[in-house]
Amino acid sequence: MESKNNTQEIIQNEKEYVLSTYPRLPFVLSQGKGAFLFDSEGNKYLDFGSGIAVTALGHSDNEVVMAIQQQAQTLSHVSNLYHTAPHVELAKKLCRLSFANKVFFSNSGAEAIEASLKFARKFGRAKFGEGKTKLVAFSNGFHGRTFGALSITAREKYQAPFKPLVPNVEIVPFNDIEAAKQAIDASTCAVVVEVVQGEGGVNLATQRFLQALRALCTKYTALLIVDEIQTGFGRTGRLWAYQHYDIQPDMMTLAKAMGGGLPIGATLMTNDAAEPILAGDHGSTFGGGPVAASAALVVLQRTQDPGMLSHVQEISTYLCRELKALNLPQVVEIRSLGLMVGVELNMDAKPFYKKAHEYGILFLTAGPNVLRLLPPLIITKAEVDQFTLAFKKLLMEKTI
Repeated sequence: MESKNNTQEIIQNEKEYVLSTYPRLPFVLSQGKGAFLFDSEGNKYLDFGSGIAVTALGHSDNEVVMAIQQQAQTLSHVSNLYHTAPHVELAKKLCRLSFANKVFFSNSGAEAIEASLKFARKFGRAKFGEGKTKLVAFSNGFHGRTFGALSITAREKYQAPFKPLVPNVEIVPFNDIEAAKQAIDASTCAVVVEVVQGEGGVNLATQRFLQALRALCTKYTALLIVDEIQTGFGRTGRLWAYQHYDIQPDMMTLAKAMGGGLPIGATLMTNDAAEPILAGDHGSTFGGGPVAASAALVVLQRTQDPGMLSHVQEISTYLCRELKALNLPQVVEIRSLGLMVGVELNMDAKPFYKKAHEYGILFLTAGPNVLRLLPPLIITKAEVDQFTLAFKKLLMEKTI
């Protein structure tokens, strides 16, 4: 445990030496176990953010730690110039547990999106010639900060400083079938959609909307790319969120929870989508490395388990019921799919996010007036009770 002075020294050194693109909270985290985090002064926090949906199995999960240790002691990195077993086993299992036939590994969600956009553009060009390059995405979506991902993320404050972005992108209102019909045509190579918009406010796609997108993509031979970077690996109570909607994507992007805390991403696709992609078309030095892939095998095995998925559904129902029972005057609506929960407020959400740690809880925001709750999938009813008690005290705070 560090002293208060040392905490302030770390924060001051960060200000001096780290390029500040994140407004961090005023403490230094040093340890985590299960659903809890601890700071350098010994304060304890119930974590309902999970590192932005990353630590699905909680912090310092024994199986994940053991897989990382054992693989690191054997082979940590050789690049993708050589065969290694862990990423092959991971790819096989991902395909067998989804719609996919092929997997491309990368290091992050944004890279998984970049790969999907490149593959879609080549698919369109290879199959139909130069005119089939349009990308269609949706309002309030979020797909990442790299140029391709940012180009399909319709947030002016994120895009404006970096324009011009990738051309031939059309943004359509989310859940608007008629607008989608106007935008998706013979020039479209891909449609990119989140089943649940995480950063955008925990907005759920309707079944009619997703099924209409599937039908339009089939009609115009465009690829339906489902971004499951935040919703994948059991977060919604199914292994993949698209499974709630009776659709089959052509591609799916994964990351966040995948590596149990280690950076890894993946772009899954059908054989038809993969067929035009040749050796040398894309690459990743670290993608699917042995250590991250070994951790991901543990995460996949645990999160596909029917018992785990049933637990997520049960705890989701319990959490939402307990939140509604608080009957807080600031709460407009509670939206959820599994353990992806949005609490919409009738006021600015940020002050509550900034002060939550004083009540021993941590969570996220999603847009200006939504609090986003992403507890680890192993969360218990007792921990939900602890959270909701502190949450009520926070929202009834008179000085915010």
